Amino acid sequence: MEVTSIGFPPLTVAVFVAMAVGALLIDVLTHRGDKPVSLAKASFWTVMWIAISLAFAGFLHVQHGPEVASLFVTGYALEKVLSVDNLFVFMAIFAWFKVPDALRHRVLYWGIIGAIVFRGIFVAIGTGLLAFGPWVEVVFAVIVAWTAVMMLRGGGNEDEEPDYSTHMAYRFARALFPVWPKLHGNRFFVSRKVLEKELQKPENTGMSLVGKGTIFATPLFLCLVVAEISDVLFAFDSVPVIIAVSREPLIVYSAMLFAILGLRTMYFVLEALKRYLVHLEKAVIALLFFIAIKLSLNATDHLFQHGHSIDANTSLAVVMAVLLIGIVASVLFPAKHASPAEPN
Repeated sequence: MEVTSIGFPPLTVAVFVAMAVGALLIDVLTHRGDKPVSLAKASFWTVMWIAISLAFAGFLHVQHGPEVASLFVTGYALEKVLSVDNLFVFMAIFAWFKVPDALRHRVLYWGIIGAIVFRGIFVAIGTGLLAFGPWVEVVFAVIVAWTAVMMLRGGGNEDEEPDYSTHMAYRFARALFPVWPKLHGNRFFVSRKVLEKELQKPENTGMSLVGKGTIFATPLFLCLVVAEISDVLFAFDSVPVIIAVSREPLIVYSAMLFAILGLRTMYFVLEALKRYLVHLEKAVIALLFFIAIKLSLNATDHLFQHGHSIDANTSLAVVMAVLLIGIVASVLFPAKHASPAEPN
């Protein structure tokens, strides 16, 4: 685990905040409305977000040297590739709630806002815990390795449809608000007065308002809550991974933030390419085991002074190489789809 000893002056913090806020505003202004995001548009903006992130890496290189820039890029790449698995979970959530393509970016937007907040909290807690000594890194290594093992065990269940009605977030949201069972445009909540008028429509014959509240949640809100809690659980695993790259909170948080800002458009790219990236999850699992080893080496070096560790440049090379292997393997060895049954 690397430690930045140079510190970060106000200029670096100001540039980070300005770029992050500016990127968020651009995202809000360019993806308004309830129209489906095309693959071409999503691809363009995915490249733009990567370019913005690399621009910040370039600034770090000029101001603080190549090692700090390497730490940022390594953390950014790890968060980006780990987010792929999280986005696949979002796809399953959207499918279960039957959220139309035009409304998915709205859920993703609010989900990303929540992710930015919770990542900041988790980074502060995670980097603070390191002050208690190397045994914290051992715990982090166990968490990361356990995540990799669970992904390996779940690798054969792609065809199983999850039932999100049993999800703790789903049950919690239903306990807080009465629920209107149908989508109501892009709204998360609908008033009782509006729904009383809806009940007069022929297509709603036989339906009734279950509950005494004046505000009813829609399935879109339930979907948002499930997606948000799923992301929080994902952050619990991913934060130790990025902390393995650097203890410096600004490096950790900036790497995660810039990776998160591009997820809304990246989702639509992955949705189109999901069936082609069949070996990318294996690359993610391999990276998790690598990070667990890196954390373990660093912790045991502090405890037993064996002198073995993995430096920033090696970490970046491994991350990029494993990611490239996963992509190339997906191209060379695509998934075998069952041939359709012959007609009788």
